[in-house]
Amino acid sequence: MISHCSSIEILRDLIKFKSVTPDDAGSLNYIAQLVIELGGSVQRIDRNNTTNLIATLGDGDKIFAFAGHVDVVPTGNIELWKNKDPFTLLQDGDDLYGRGVADMKGSIAAFLVALAEFVKNKHQTDYKVMLVITSDEEGDAVDGTPVLVEYLQHNNIRLDYCLVGEPSCVDRLGDTIKVGRRGSLTGAFIIHGKQGHIAYPHLCKNPIHDFAPALAELTSICWDNGNQYFPATSLQFANINCGLGVTNVIPGELKANFNFRYNTEHSADDLMNKTTSIFDKYNLDYEINWQNSAQPFLTQEGDFIPLIHRAIYDVTGVMPQNKTDGGTSDGRFLIHVSEQIIEFGLRNHSIHQINEATTLSDLNNLTKIYYNLLNYIFEI
Repeated sequence: MISHCSSIEILRDLIKFKSVTPDDAGSLNYIAQLVIELGGSVQRIDRNNTTNLIATLGDGDKIFAFAGHVDVVPTGNIELWKNKDPFTLLQDGDDLYGRGVADMKGSIAAFLVALAEFVKNKHQTDYKVMLVITSDEEGDAVDGTPVLVEYLQHNNIRLDYCLVGEPSCVDRLGDTIKVGRRGSLTGAFIIHGKQGHIAYPHLCKNPIHDFAPALAELTSICWDNGNQYFPATSLQFANINCGLGVTNVIPGELKANFNFRYNTEHSADDLMNKTTSIFDKYNLDYEINWQNSAQPFLTQEGDFIPLIHRAIYDVTGVMPQNKTDGGTSDGRFLIHVSEQIIEFGLRNHSIHQINEATTLSDLNNLTKIYYNLLNYIFEI
């Protein structure tokens, strides 16, 4: 029974599921059974190869949702892991090792135990708690949380508060919460030239030379200085490919891609228009394709941030910083059904790495924080 389980026991069970994206490997059935034991109801909303779960406990008017994912990234070379089996939780003193302990099965385990303690002495009309869990966050996320958001919208369900259990902390538990995220816009393009002998450049058109001035200008622009909530917009080139691998041929085309991590000072259209205007300025013969995988978002000011600050401080003595940096998260989808959305979980220092780790003390303290937060939310 979950009411007699500790966070490390739940985490140990969750780590056993080899849930590499998008295969939940049975972990959602495990979570669903724990929720049912607590008197809740569960709804599976699967699509294609992705499994999704919405679980509900209580029937109060105010809804608090915990959102997360059971999928993990591949392990890498298992011989480099301390216990040679990333899907078996290893405890070494206070340290806990295993794929997903921080990102983010630890948060799920902590929340489930906090939830079990919270509902013990509560009447069902005093609260409504939902779990919104997917098996496709680390991948394309097409059939994951967006499907759950569609379900919530179709059923006219708004979440008064939404906590995403992503590992948000840096140096110590409680030092950081995420109150929003930057947008992500990727451009992939081809610059067309004319291939030919390198000794006869007048008969050719070198796409490297043609693109060089545009590259220099794009990478020297200060797109903005950020604002109160967001760091400055960043443009980074990831790949530039050109040439035949020989020294006597001018290439016929150049292929490249780049990414903007952008804040609320811009829209995706602004950035696309500015970029293509520079391409046009240098008379480039190009084709470009865009993918705007995330819009920037910021949680609405309200009582959620003060409440989570209080919950964290009461356990750790740390007052967290409100940040928006880092990569994208499923918060970019959940913002459409919740105006107050915050990310808070364990430290992120080892996520996606060999020997991904957290500590037992952090796991236990996170459980206490989540428990306090549930009580604070449903006191107001």
